[in-house]
Amino acid sequence: MERMSELAISLASVERRFGSVRAVDGLDLEVPAGSVAVLLGPNGAGKTTTVRLITGALRAHAGTVRVLGLDPQTDGDTIRQRTGVVPPKPALFDQLDGWDNLRFTADIWGVSHDSVLPAAERFGIDHALDQAVGGYSTGMRTRLALARAVLHDPDILLLDEPTAGLDPESSRAVLDLIRELAGRGRTIVMCTHLLHEAEGIADQVVMMGAGKSQAAGPPTRLAAEFLREPTVVFDAEDRTGLDAITERPGVISATWNGALHVKLEDLDSLPDLVAAMVGDGVRLTRVEPQLPTLEHLYFEVQRTLRSQS
Repeated sequence: MERMSELAISLASVERRFGSVRAVDGLDLEVPAGSVAVLLGPNGAGKTTTVRLITGALRAHAGTVRVLGLDPQTDGDTIRQRTGVVPPKPALFDQLDGWDNLRFTADIWGVSHDSVLPAAERFGIDHALDQAVGGYSTGMRTRLALARAVLHDPDILLLDEPTAGLDPESSRAVLDLIRELAGRGRTIVMCTHLLHEAEGIADQVVMMGAGKSQAAGPPTRLAAEFLREPTVVFDAEDRTGLDAITERPGVISATWNGALHVKLEDLDSLPDLVAAMVGDGVRLTRVEPQLPTLEHLYFEVQRTLRSQS
């Protein structure tokens, strides 16, 4: 197994064009082995093109792509043997049952058919292996595609919008898989436009837009960089006592949204602020610092980029 200090995936100044459109434009990406990287961005941001560059399905027009230290264009077969891919719309053999779909894949990878049932059980699809795949629901098809992707126990798993169209239970199963494989030292790259999916699983978040990396790094580091002004939610028995809060030291702004959301210069000023308000007779019913989420982070990054342009 690769060490965490080693790079499983490295893209340097990579470009990929489709006609006059630059789907990937000068992209830099480094994914350490054994980590989870989430490519986060709207449709058209370049996430899927990036995955196809990693697998070698597309050739970069500029820059360097390395996967497990290899060049996908010259060592594509070796890379694909060590990589599992779940595309947005998995291509399955609809006329065959689940067993045959997985056995065929096992034959391609040269692994024993004994690996089929454990893979199906992991994703809760074992009960439907006797059924023709053409009759599978969207969730069942995705579960089968996931089982197929891990049959050969790959070092890298690439998931492109893996929960699209899934019910909450199936989505949770996919995210649980990511945590499980990451815990076993596998490297995972997941593309998504759903902010909550990256919460709690990403070692690294790459926020993409127009084929570029707009911001990248561990969520905590990005939060420290872009969310410098913490927010605390206040409420009181008599809300008029909160009217003058913006005049107090350390307070930047305050807006009502169900309760009063107060932006502070830093959290160190919060104890003095609360003590001063209580001393003035304000009976506080809520003092709740807001922990930064990826959603807050994403929109703060977009706001910062707009202000710089």
